[in-house]
Amino acid sequence: MSQVVIIGAGPTGLTLAMLLAQRGITVKLIEASRNFRRTFRGEALMPSGLEAIDQMGLADLVARIPHRPLDAWEFIIEQRSIFRVDEPMEAGGKPCTLISQPAFLEGVMESASKCPSFEFISGTSVRDLVWQDDRVVGVTLSDNRQIAADLVIGADGRNSIVRHKANLTLETEAQSYDLLWFKLASSADFEAENIFYSVLSGDAGFGLFLGSEGQLQVGWSLHQDEQKQDAPGQWRDDWVEKLATASPDWLAAAFRQQADSIERPFLLSVTVGRCPSWHIPGVLLLGDAAHPMSPIRAQGINMALRDVVVATNHLVPLLQQHPQFAEIDALLPQIQAEREPEIIQIQKLQRAEIAQGELLRNYPPIRYAVSRLAPRIPLLRQRIRQSWIDRQLQLRRGFTQVDLKV
Repeated sequence: MSQVVIIGAGPTGLTLAMLLAQRGITVKLIEASRNFRRTFRGEALMPSGLEAIDQMGLADLVARIPHRPLDAWEFIIEQRSIFRVDEPMEAGGKPCTLISQPAFLEGVMESASKCPSFEFISGTSVRDLVWQDDRVVGVTLSDNRQIAADLVIGADGRNSIVRHKANLTLETEAQSYDLLWFKLASSADFEAENIFYSVLSGDAGFGLFLGSEGQLQVGWSLHQDEQKQDAPGQWRDDWVEKLATASPDWLAAAFRQQADSIERPFLLSVTVGRCPSWHIPGVLLLGDAAHPMSPIRAQGINMALRDVVVATNHLVPLLQQHPQFAEIDALLPQIQAEREPEIIQIQKLQRAEIAQGELLRNYPPIRYAVSRLAPRIPLLRQRIRQSWIDRQLQLRRGFTQVDLKV
């Protein structure tokens, strides 16, 4: 019997599998995909995530895979730069760093695979949970194999199959929304400094940055009344022009020059919420499976990595003793209790960020005043800038100290 079966080989599941296996816990990791090259993967590590990576012993891996620290954040409203904040924001701190998530996952897999107690099953999804006396004791795979386990961990993201099969409720927020995510070729304008641009023009808004593997990435926030499906054969010209029209002249020129390189957009439906309970007997949810995050400041991967550290601290000492089912089940609420307060606070800050953007988007007089007055009045610009920084610091650092202790 496997002591632990983990569903989902993203950052949550794979790093947890590695840490458990390195400590002698028998782990099977199940992943429906055959490789890590997916269309969309979050890749921004905030200081809180970088700290977790360091504690996992993966700092050298980050240093050798494609990665790119951010140099600054800049906000552009109605084609005017409102303010800029350089990285790192904290004195002596680390900058937000973009990593190639596929390369990161491949590196973690290499480390996990060195452990004799680790097994990876890819290209096979989970069809159902296996129950015995009102407790989950394993999983059934799509190829009809059954794998028994002392504990099943759902690390399979915001659309978690484990959550669904365990009948765990996800309470969603009203601020769930959709993004169109584009990739296109970079240009000389973006090579000297890697700046995360937040652009708002009229009611159009998008974020733009140079990704770790050298492509520009654009996330366009969709309104409820915007079509989610693009007309066949028209999407490329339409979206290039939409991006250009919302941009200052230099950025509009870059979009038009790179129009032929733009890839078909990926629709990301952003469900934000939290499960009142992350567990039932025999099952624990972690990361986006338990608390899907908004993409605002890349909190999904960062909070997930911190979940992994806390779960490892709790699980390893107990699992090393080959406990009874009841002992494992009694531990699961402790993991949620330690992690949930930070998740609640981070999601609250994310809501505040979204509310600021919606205020500017929905009230043209405010947007007009900010775009016209802030560039000309240093005191106003500084106050707006400092207000933004104050909201970011805990999004970057987290609310609690998370230390790997085992």
